[in-house]
Amino acid sequence: MEYFIAVATNVIIAGLVLIVGWTIGKYVNKTINGIEKLDNTLKSFLAPSAKYVIFALSLLIVLQQFGVQTTSLLAIFGAAGLAIGLALQGTLSNVSAGMMLLILRPFNVGDFISSGGTTGTVKTIGLFATEMATPDNIYIFVPNSNLWNTDIQNFSRNDTRRQDLVFGISYNDDINKAFKTIEKTISKDERISSEEGKAPQIMVTNLGESSVDITLRIWSAGSDFAALKVDTMKIVKEALDKDGISIPYPTRTIEMVETANEVSKTKAAPKKKAA
Repeated sequence: MEYFIAVATNVIIAGLVLIVGWTIGKYVNKTINGIEKLDNTLKSFLAPSAKYVIFALSLLIVLQQFGVQTTSLLAIFGAAGLAIGLALQGTLSNVSAGMMLLILRPFNVGDFISSGGTTGTVKTIGLFATEMATPDNIYIFVPNSNLWNTDIQNFSRNDTRRQDLVFGISYNDDINKAFKTIEKTISKDERISSEEGKAPQIMVTNLGESSVDITLRIWSAGSDFAALKVDTMKIVKEALDKDGISIPYPTRTIEMVETANEVSKTKAAPKKKAA
């Protein structure tokens, strides 16, 4: 009778431990899923993982309650985990890199980034890889470890961006007149920032072989960067043409000179008699 009472007591305690462990695991799972600042992909990995880890610890306590040597089991599981980790080290490195990308957030879905020679818009961020699309809509599948181990340029992170547009004018043209033409033209575009420290700048930056290079430095919202560039290049070119300011192109003058050998051959050649 004492034996059956002891067994029944152990069974009841084991059942309570499992119930408590499962309840705590579900609570932790719910708590992690309720964190708004945490990425959904990271939630889907961390929440169930935490729940099953807690339940596994509860199971180990139950086994120990019945006299099972859990130390040996832990050693076996540890060796098996090490073997699996070595076999899947590449995959696990992608998972760890994916978790760090999701936590630190160097980029978000929809950002335009460049990393390791790969440039495109981020479509999805997973635990194993990040999916991107190039500007001409080519699908790119990038392992997370590749992104984590190299520099990442995020063109969408900052609210404002600067760009330098270069226009070449002839050496015969009036530089100050070109300045006024450019300034007057861009003043009509509301996308160009006029804030202190970000106001447009017009300056001569190079005296080239065939042109005086004028640089227009402007700030704008990051979302307007590409459209503003092509629009400004067009309207400034039209304004310079209208005001008679030419945009030259490189020219080369080639002189044909006879060498001494060619001259001597010409003199030595016999003259043909007229028929």
